[in-house]
Amino acid sequence: MTTMKQRTSIKTSQDLEGVVGRIARIRGAANLLIERELHRRGMIGIVPAHGSVLHFLFSQENPVPITSLVQRSGRVKSTVTGIVNTLERYGYLSKQPCDQDARCVRVCLTDKGWALKKDFEEISVLLLAKLYGGMPEQDRNLLVGLLSTVEDNLES
Repeated sequence: MTTMKQRTSIKTSQDLEGVVGRIARIRGAANLLIERELHRRGMIGIVPAHGSVLHFLFSQENPVPITSLVQRSGRVKSTVTGIVNTLERYGYLSKQPCDQDARCVRVCLTDKGWALKKDFEEISVLLLAKLYGGMPEQDRNLLVGLLSTVEDNLES
């Protein structure tokens, strides 16, 4: 027969070992919320994975090299290239050759891409409100700091 202390110890151990699964479930729930909002707003061809690229481009006034998107999004070049190609196919951005290097490609938002900005910002606000709920700012900062440490540990 297991005691309450043993059951608590087992549960705590499972919780600690299940952190990757918990993070995956959080990501899945966040992506589902984003997908529902994109669909509700009629945003065709946009998926949650496009968010980091669009977020960076919304802050740029001039075309930027794809390498900048790779660095800022934290994704591999092939993934960013796929996102860029999809966004271009749907008319949200355009590609331009670099003057100095024929291998370099610059990208910028089209008018249709810029038109996404307001909805993108509203979805981001909704996501953060759901994500943090009533969590105090101190706890939010602690959470972000701890997750940064976990990410750094995995990258080293």
